[in-house]
This record gives sequence, C-alpha cells and structure tokens, in this order.
Amino acid sequence: MGTLLLWLLFICEARSHAVPTPNFVLLMADDLGIGDPGCYGNKTLRTPNIDRLARGGVKLTQHLAASPLCTPSRAAFMTGRYPIRSGMASRSQVGVFIFSASSGGLPHSEITFAKLLKNQGYSTALIGKWHLGTSCRSSTDLCHHPLSHGFDYFHGLPMTNLRDCKPGAGSVFTRALRLLVFTPLQVIAITLLTLAMLRCLGLVQVPRCVFFCLSFLAALVLGTLLCFLHYFRPLNCFLMRNRDITQQPMSYDNLTQRLTADAAQFIQRNAKTPFLLVLAFLHMHTALFSSKDFAGKSKHGAYGDAAEEMDWSVGQILDVLDELKLANNTLVYFSSDQGAHVEEVTVKGEGHGGSNGIYKGGKANNWEGGIRVPGILRWPGVIQAGLEIDEPTSNMDIFPTVAKLAGSPLPEDRIIDGRDLMPLLQGRSHRSDHEFLFHYCNFYLNAVRWHPQNSTSIWKAFFFTPKFFPEGANGCFATHVCFCHGQYVTYHDPPLLFDISQDPRERNPLTPTSQPRFREILETMQQAAARHAETLGDVPNQLSLGNLIWKPWLQMCCSLSGLSCQCDWEKQNGRGSR
Repeated sequence: MGTLLLWLLFICEARSHAVPTPNFVLLMADDLGIGDPGCYGNKTLRTPNIDRLARGGVKLTQHLAASPLCTPSRAAFMTGRYPIRSGMASRSQVGVFIFSASSGGLPHSEITFAKLLKNQGYSTALIGKWHLGTSCRSSTDLCHHPLSHGFDYFHGLPMTNLRDCKPGAGSVFTRALRLLVFTPLQVIAITLLTLAMLRCLGLVQVPRCVFFCLSFLAALVLGTLLCFLHYFRPLNCFLMRNRDITQQPMSYDNLTQRLTADAAQFIQRNAKTPFLLVLAFLHMHTALFSSKDFAGKSKHGAYGDAAEEMDWSVGQILDVLDELKLANNTLVYFSSDQGAHVEEVTVKGEGHGGSNGIYKGGKANNWEGGIRVPGILRWPGVIQAGLEIDEPTSNMDIFPTVAKLAGSPLPEDRIIDGRDLMPLLQGRSHRSDHEFLFHYCNFYLNAVRWHPQNSTSIWKAFFFTPKFFPEGANGCFATHVCFCHGQYVTYHDPPLLFDISQDPRERNPLTPTSQPRFREILETMQQAAARHAETLGDVPNQLSLGNLIWKPWLQMCCSLSGLSCQCDWEKQNGRGSR
C-alpha cells in the first residue's frame, strides 16, 4: 500500500509539471532597439500591444542576440547554434547577403525548429523576412529557401528590406559606389584632361587609341553604375509566395497589412491543428515605411510611425488568438534580431535608427546595445504573468524550448548551444543554464560573458572593440556599420573586462587595482573560450566572396522578357496560406 501511494504521489507531481503541446507564434522584429518598446522604458513611443504581451507573460531583461547582424543572428535563432557552426559567419566586411542571386545560405544539413515541428505534425509557416539565402546552383533549386528548411508555407521577402528597395530612400551602397565608381571616373577624367593638354601643347605625342580606350573605360564604368541603379531594385526586392514571385519589385503599399492578414489567415486555417507561425517583420530595418493610417502619427518621425505600425500588427495577431480561443494554448515570443542601427541617419540628418536605451553601441557590434534585445514570452496559465527575469538568455534558446514543448528530441549529431527556457520561465530554476556565452563579430570571437555559479556578477571580456567614429560617437558613422577586424578595431591584451551586473553601460573597464581577481577572472574566461574553440568544426563559408557575389544564372525573375522583372500578382492572387 505504501509503495502504491508513493507511485500515486509521483504521478500527480509529474502531471502538475506536465505541459500540454502548444502552438507557437514567434514574432521577430528587425533592428528594433531594447529602448523602443514602452514595456522596456520608452515613454513616448506607443507600443500598447507589445506592452500587453509583456504584462501577460515574462519579460527578459538580459535577452541576447547570438550575433549583432541579421543573417547570422537569424541562422542562430533558427538552429539554436552559433552561426560559426553552420558557416553563416563572414570573414570579410560584408556579413549579410545583399543579392538575391547569391549562392550562399543556410546549409540544408542544418536542422531548424521548423523541421523538428513539421516532423511532429505541426503546420509551419514563415511570413515576412527570411535573409538566409535562396538557391545554390540554379534559380529553381531553392536549396536555401524556407520551404527547404521545414516551412510548409512562405510569404514574404527572401532577402532583406534595404534603402535601395524604396525609391527616394537613398542607398546602402553609397560608400562602395564612391570607391568603385566615382573615384575611378575622377581618375579617368583627370588623366584624359592631362593628356589632352599635353598633346595640345605639343609636349607629348598621345595616340588617338589611348583617348578612345580611356573614354570607353569611363563609359563602361558609368554604364555599369546606371545598370546597377536601374536593376538592383527589381532583381533583389521582391515578394514570394512559396516558390513563386508574386510582386517584383516589392511595393510598400499596405505591405504590413497584407502580411499581417496572411498571418492571421494561417492561424485561422490551422486553428484545430498544432501550428508554428514565424512572423518576421520587415520593420524596423531601413527603408522605413508605414501605411497612411500610421504615417506622421508618432512623436518619432518615420521610425516611430513604422514602430507603431508593427505594434498594431502584433495586436492583430494577439486578437486573432483571442477570438479563436487559442491564447491559452499558444506560446507567443517577441524579440528583435539585434539592437537598433544607431548609424542610420538620412542625408537630411533625420535619425532612422531606434533606441538601445542606456546601452552602448548598436547593430553590428557586441557592446550591449548591439546584442541586448527585447525578449517577451507569453503562455497564459503556464508562464506567470508580469514576471521579469534578469538572467542571461539567448535567441538560440528558442530552438530547444520549442522542440521540447512540441515533443521532439533534440538532434544528437551536433552541438546545440541554446538552452531550454521553460525551467527559468516557470520558476523551477532561478539561474540561467548559460554559464558562458560567446559573442561573435561575424567569424571572429569578440567577447565572452561569464555568469559564475553562486554569484550575481556577470563578467564580460572583450578581445577587441570597434573604433567608433567620429571620436566620442556611439557608432561607426564613417562606415555606416562597425567592422570586425583590421584597422577598424582595437585589440586588447589583456582583454577589456566589465562587470555587466554593476556597469551595464560598459563605461568603466576593470583593472587589477579595481578588481583583485582580475587575472583569475580573465584566465577562467580565456580557458572557456579555448574549450569552446575546440568544439568548432571546419565548415564551408556560406558568406565567402564567391558565395556573396551576384550570379546571373541564380537570378529569379517573374517574367521571361530579359531582366525587366515586372509583375504584381499580390492583388490578383487571392490564395491564402495553407
């Protein structure tokens, strides 16, 4: 009888901790700063729906992106692994895909949470931004496409939103064009004028063919520039539905409303079956855009208008879950792929980047402003509402959390760097499972974070830091983003050490005088970095120059008439998501 009672008690205890299999709605903003939402302290930017989500769930105040750039951060989010493990970490200055006809992308060998959930019977959809590659060898193989990575349905932008996608919004290639086009044209023009003067003065005999060759070269450079400016937008800024292009070039007219409506429709069609929806907003990446209902309505210009439109979209998704009585059986996650892009300033001086609050730096660097992002999770009845957790967590943690809740075992043939968040979210644990976290700037290990057991300290050691410009600025304004090696960084030996728990603004680096355990702490962190490095395998570099460059045979085009690539089936095509 005693044994039976023990078994009954054990079963009751197990059931009290058992969690039903939920639906998942993962909301990912682009370049949203931790200082932008009201629930993280913003008093003037209106985000009532993100704030509603936070009130009903858990707010993570030390939630960290695995990389401060779009492509590697999203690769880590999807796979639960540092992007260096999948080859999604660049060794050059270009850390993301900029052409739709590049051959690099998230390798098919990588396992996303969508693949795991699809195998568990979930309907899976990604709506919005992908930015993890498209094709490998032909424009039709779509080897890196979302449908090749476990998603049943895709509607959105396979690349990323850029200034060049929106007429009149400027270009992200200004610096490159100045270097590769305008400087050569100036050199050619000066050479032509000099030779012409010398020839007129009779000082030098210059054959006519020299003038012809230089003129032809100038025309070639200028023609290349004009072709680039004319074709970049249609060839790279287009919408797809599954494998088909539906709008080329992409139109910003009611774009958020269109994608939000499709996301809501996906939920409605799958209300009676388990589903995974990843809604990856194009907001807040430039070019900024908003519909007429939001344009000019915020206190923060174009950025605020776009942020408030994105918040409206969040509200629409939450309302659909409520209307269908799915809220209590749906885990909702909201975050950003990295911090706000502080260097985003227009030629008119208008700031198009967000707020990283009290934190230093921003997108493309590993100061806290670049990697500390909003992190909100809500699941009524399972996760305590209104809770705030200040333990180090990562966007890589979503992978094992989602997999375990869906009943899927984790892959055993690879290292998963993320950790299950549920013990922390449910109060069964009060410490993060991450003792160490490694902050990469593209391919290069930039910093190490250490949260020792039985300690409130959070140490962060930088091996190098970006050179901000101009001096005293909070970013790399001369280059638009900070780079990760060479003349653009300052190397530190010994590493630059901070206690983030006491100095979250990273203003006061510690010294052997101010911290008696200085060398001991650094030695422990360097040993952890060395152990971590031993776990890294040699994988193909998906962001190598060869994988980044534009390849004509990979170019997708919705028409057969050359490179005109003009179509709009978004309005005509009434098909919804499956």
